[in-house]
Amino acid sequence: MKTAHLAAQSAFRSHHNPPRWPAPLRRRTRPRPLLLACAIVLATAGPTASPQPAPDASLLALPAHDWAVDCANNEALVIQHPDSFLRYRLHVIDEKGDQLRDLIETPEGSVDRLIQRDGRPLTPAEDSAERQRLNDLLVSPDAFARRVRRDRENKQMGVRLILRMPDAMLWSYVPGQPQLPSQHSGGPTLIVLDFNANPAWSPPNFESELLTGLEGRVWIDPRTHRMVHLEADLFQAVNIGWGIVAHLYPGGSVTLQQANAGGQRWIVNHIDERLNLRELMVKNVHQRLVFDAVDYQPVPPMPYQQAIKILLDTPLPTH
Repeated sequence: MKTAHLAAQSAFRSHHNPPRWPAPLRRRTRPRPLLLACAIVLATAGPTASPQPAPDASLLALPAHDWAVDCANNEALVIQHPDSFLRYRLHVIDEKGDQLRDLIETPEGSVDRLIQRDGRPLTPAEDSAERQRLNDLLVSPDAFARRVRRDRENKQMGVRLILRMPDAMLWSYVPGQPQLPSQHSGGPTLIVLDFNANPAWSPPNFESELLTGLEGRVWIDPRTHRMVHLEADLFQAVNIGWGIVAHLYPGGSVTLQQANAGGQRWIVNHIDERLNLRELMVKNVHQRLVFDAVDYQPVPPMPYQQAIKILLDTPLPTH
């Protein structure tokens, strides 16, 4: 399913601009939250689930691993979403503060504009700086291309991690198939799977080492075989690059939610990521990231320059 960024991120700027891995690891591989969130798909439902009718018995007759494989393949499409473009507002809370951004996806890559900070309208100086940043991208296509190239690398790494999830984990049906409290009446009864790190699986590279410390629960739409909700925990310490790049302490968690954005397009619309780690064997860091994608709507494909002009021409919110 979709790591943090797996590394579950843009995703982080790989899909949106979500969670992040340790700074040293970002510099080497540039992973992001959406990827981390995907790779970190885990955790128990606990009190978050509620009893509802169980799925049809024929659905539960399939090997749980088969659901994981189908879901992983579909999650790759959520990251890459070819030929589908959205505009939405992205609310991000991280080490940079509380930001609201207006984002437009284009065939060349996404562009976004800061429209609110810390729950207040931008000051004239903040708005001027943001306008200058976007205007610089208009006159410097090489700079934009470099950013897009990094985002593409993030997505490719996320897809690799997601596709390793089915074999990196042991999958099982949750007894009673507890449903989500938010699952509305008349909607499909979700397939609920638990997963735990597979002790017989060895990570092929250091970017996959995170998978050895995950366990959790995922809710899947049986009609589309797509992940709807995921809650995850890091149940044991994980060393990235033998602990030289980073050491992740147990107790980290990720909650991820996805929604249908129209047609075949799905979007990660909520991530809450908490990690405790040590960077480069020296610096201890508590990392928290929350993002929500709201007001998403389809847009036609357009050059990134046109998207920037649309963003600049859109009035800022006044409150």
